[in-house]
Amino acid sequence: MFITPAFAQSGGASDPFTSLLIPMLAMIAIFYFLVIRPQQQRSKSHRELVNKVRRGDTIVTSNGFVGKVTKASDNSDEIEVELSDNMRMRILKSTLMDVRGKGEPVKE
Repeated sequence: MFITPAFAQSGGASDPFTSLLIPMLAMIAIFYFLVIRPQQQRSKSHRELVNKVRRGDTIVTSNGFVGKVTKASDNSDEIEVELSDNMRMRILKSTLMDVRGKGEPVKE
């Protein structure tokens, strides 16, 4: 009779949602800074590069063609590219991958 039964004390009720909330927010923040933000910056710089293409620039298209821009206008989404002495193509500005060399300024 000197020994009393020991009862486990009940701990505070822990909600599984709040215990996972902080790690989940941390993962979202890491994902944003490592994946989403750099992709947005690359997309913005590519858009600026495509919009600033001018006559005389040497460009590379997405399918690997390297040529010189012969005609470009700001209000059109097409440019004319000279691939060789006798071959000219009209391509969409969105297919440009890189502008390698800057050409002559646009004559007004």
